[in-house]
Amino acid sequence: MFENFDKILVIGIIAVLLLGPKRLPVYAQKLAQFIKMLRGMADTAKSRMREEMGPDFDDVDWQKLDPRQYDPRRIIRDALLTDATTNDRADATPTVKPQSVRATPPVVTLAAGESAPYDAEAT
Repeated sequence: MFENFDKILVIGIIAVLLLGPKRLPVYAQKLAQFIKMLRGMADTAKSRMREEMGPDFDDVDWQKLDPRQYDPRRIIRDALLTDATTNDRADATPTVKPQSVRATPPVVTLAAGESAPYDAEAT
């Protein structure tokens, strides 16, 4: 938290030095107007979503959908632990089905000057 405050403070000091005391209040006012405009746009979008989605909009847990909450290590760990607990039970069926293994055809080398096989339907 203090790290962000330090960065904002440094940007403010640089702005004071670059803009000077005469232009700084004008630009601060423009910045305030811009932030108010962004907040208004966000509120408008939120109210429009609420209108279009209806009562379901309030039921959505938006914190769960936050991409910053995404941790692939946790998801994999939870999935593995879930599989381990289901496999520990005696009556559990295996979750992985064995797949048949297809043998790859042998590689045939072409003689000198021989052209490669051509499949008209594949192209």
